[in-house]
Amino acid sequence: MDWKLFFTAFTMLFLAELGDKTQLAVFTLSTQSSNFMPVFLGASAALVVVTFIGVFLGRFVANYIPVPILHTAAGLLFVVMGIIILKSSIPELSKYFRW
Repeated sequence: MDWKLFFTAFTMLFLAELGDKTQLAVFTLSTQSSNFMPVFLGASAALVVVTFIGVFLGRFVANYIPVPILHTAAGLLFVVMGIIILKSSIPELSKYFRW
């Protein structure tokens, strides 16, 4: 097993999900019941399934599109999403930039 890849995936997913709306949803669900185990197991199963879908689709897409192009497209998509979020959260920028 490639432990470096394992810990990289774990760390990236852990940091990405920390404080995410998914974690807040699980927090809210767990406050509504005295038994936390169904919430824990349900949330864990959902994360496993979503991660499986991501890995499966990633491998599938990588068979047809070269990895450097995927990396570039993902990077550009993140930049575009960041600009859209920045634009919507800071309306004063509209004074300086024409969108």
